[in-house]
Amino acid sequence: MQIVISGMIFGCVYGLAALGLVLIFRTTGVVNFAHGEIAMVNTFIAFTFLSDYQMPFFAAFFLALLISGAIGVLVYLLFIRHVNEAPHLNQLVLTLGLFMVFHGAAGLIWGHSPNGFPKAINSSPFEVGGVFVSMNDVFIVGITLLLALALFFLFRYTRIGLAMRASAQDLTAARLMGINVNIVYMVTWGTGTILGAVAGLLAAPYTFLSVTMMFNILIMAFAAAVLAGFASLPGAVLGGVLIGVFRNLIRFYWDPKMALIATFALIVIILYVRPQGIFGARQVIKKV
Repeated sequence: MQIVISGMIFGCVYGLAALGLVLIFRTTGVVNFAHGEIAMVNTFIAFTFLSDYQMPFFAAFFLALLISGAIGVLVYLLFIRHVNEAPHLNQLVLTLGLFMVFHGAAGLIWGHSPNGFPKAINSSPFEVGGVFVSMNDVFIVGITLLLALALFFLFRYTRIGLAMRASAQDLTAARLMGINVNIVYMVTWGTGTILGAVAGLLAAPYTFLSVTMMFNILIMAFAAAVLAGFASLPGAVLGGVLIGVFRNLIRFYWDPKMALIATFALIVIILYVRPQGIFGARQVIKKV
């Protein structure tokens, strides 16, 4: 049970990163390969606030998230907006280029040596039903649930959420209905990058802060998004949790080196049986 709970906790980090990926893809149709590197840069920004300016953790945390949202909006305005209706390959190449830009810039500014990063809440583990957890673990699970619920209410009960769903379903019809698609896309990219930044800030105490800290997390986030069919926001979180638990079980009962291989073997099997993913809906295309 300890292995399962530990996997669920870090699976929440995968789920948060996957939430950002799915949100951006579901609304704009862009697969953002720079998602992890933007999160890494924002984690370094938070680290700068903590180490150079001696800011309290949560002040640095929320200020870094605001900067993350601004970076997401700027990325959309400066780059993505110009390839919105371009072929998907062009969009992929652009996000890969942004991946390299953010990665290289972080290395030049902060260097390549790993650094320690503080936890949000420092406390000794306590026992619950034979399982040891810490208040930081509770914080990770709590903020994941809170953000997932916030996105659910955003999509279901707000005008911007309705506009995001309309833009995702039919861009031309959304424009004809008077929806400002640029505003919708800016909100989407800002929100998506904030979700990625939260994942980076929560993961840094466990992975150490470095320019490569988000590589494995992004891979697992993509895996979670695939399980969600790149369509379901709750499915992205559940997919991240499932992958976190599965990886922990493989590491403990088999071989830590086989965790990544076994995870993707499982995904291949699932997609072979259910190509739209566990939580994705089957699409039917009617030919006229």
